[in-house]
Amino acid sequence: MAQMPNKPNKGIKVMVVDDEPNIVQFLELGLLNEGFQVMTAQDGSEAIALAEQFVPHVVILDVMMPGMDGYEVCQALKSKRPVSVIMLTAREEIENRVKGLSLGADDYMSKPFSFGELLARIQARMRNQFPHLLSEVCIGPFSIDSLRKELRYHGRIVELSPTESELLKHLVFNHGRVLSKSVILDQVWGYNFGGDENIVEVYIRSLRDKLQDREHRVIRTIRGAGYRVDLI
Repeated sequence: MAQMPNKPNKGIKVMVVDDEPNIVQFLELGLLNEGFQVMTAQDGSEAIALAEQFVPHVVILDVMMPGMDGYEVCQALKSKRPVSVIMLTAREEIENRVKGLSLGADDYMSKPFSFGELLARIQARMRNQFPHLLSEVCIGPFSIDSLRKELRYHGRIVELSPTESELLKHLVFNHGRVLSKSVILDQVWGYNFGGDENIVEVYIRSLRDKLQDREHRVIRTIRGAGYRVDLI
């Protein structure tokens, strides 16, 4: 176990369980660099024993392993204490995802995956299950402090209205993904919002002004599809 100092994820414990050494090393180094406390296991039995000592908040769990598979490990971990389980698999069939979720898995990712997406999913799970540990979330140049109600970009506080703040947080948490106006309206304004979709354009324009994103390199418009945040 190791821990990198002065990082916003300090105190958050992540256990990586996978029988592929290259994946374990890649995830361990990346997570340590983000400030998480990390321990690893290469099979199910080791993972269950390690969880008793380490008491992780999040478990990154491979499905296909020798001995106990990921489904059995997930069920065993969930039966003991609150823990968020993100399952990794090379399988993409819907029935396998359904099986994992029905046994208590909180999220699912198919290999290969980007480390940035995994980080976003870890933070989403933490917000849902352990919000008290996430007073501050750093994603690229953005820093979101839920206690202070502050959002910083490259260290500078960005003064935002409540709706602007919710919109920017939603875009940042989904960075790299293209979000349509209708999806943004549902997630930020709510399903019952009866206004025009063009209100999204108005708020995007305001966010760009406040981020000094004159060339639209941070919040990009993807013609005919929606908007995407790039972490620059």
